[in-house]
Order: sequence, then C-alpha cells, then structure tokens
Amino acid sequence: MIAFHLKKEGFHFDQFNSQVPVLKRMKMVDRLNNPNNNMKIILLSLTAGGVGLNLVGANHLILLDLHWNPQLEKQAQDRIYRVGQEKPVFVYKFIMMDTIEKRFLDLQEKKNSMLTGSSRRSIKIS
Repeated sequence: MIAFHLKKEGFHFDQFNSQVPVLKRMKMVDRLNNPNNNMKIILLSLTAGGVGLNLVGANHLILLDLHWNPQLEKQAQDRIYRVGQEKPVFVYKFIMMDTIEKRFLDLQEKKNSMLTGSSRRSIKIS
C-alpha cells in the first residue's frame, strides 16, 4: 500500500524484503547510503533487516508494523544509528487505536518498564 502511494507521487524507492537476493540487497543499501543518488527511501520489513545492515544514508525511520518483541524494533533503529551516521536520527511509530499494534505497543511499554523501571510516553493523535 505504501509502495503504491510512493509510486503515485513519483518518489524513488527500493523495497527490501526476505525475497530479495543478497547481492541485490547490498546494491540497495549502497544506493541509499550514497548522498549523490536520488533514491532516498527504502521500504524494509522488520524481519528482513538482518544483523550488520548499515543504513547511515537514512536518518528517518517510520515503523508501520510494530512487533510484540521491542528488540526487533530497536534492531531496526540500530541499522540507521550506526558508526558513520552524521545526521540526527528520528524514529516515528504509527499506531492505530483499538488494533493489535496498539496492544503490541502496550505490551512493549510494559516489558520496557519492567526492565528499566521507567515507561515510554506515547503521544495520542486523534
């Protein structure tokens, strides 16, 4: 659905999922990390993000598919916030109320507060 709207608006992007061959993945990452390339968007599933992926060409992460395990989302953030990143990093989570994603967020906050003794503050937009 996101790819459809990006195409409609004329944005250049790559789609990185578990079916993309390894060699093609590295070409996608190189394009994103190259400041002279016009491809500035990569659609990446949490499960395809793998260890060692370096996306320092990006500095905005928009999470649309939350996971019950907050470590997977932190791993996604770590793909952008790596050694070599020179720009501030922004992370956004889109959550619809009364959905499974909202329950995932509640579960994540509960787990995080048990581990750290604090809770994350969510902003509600109607």
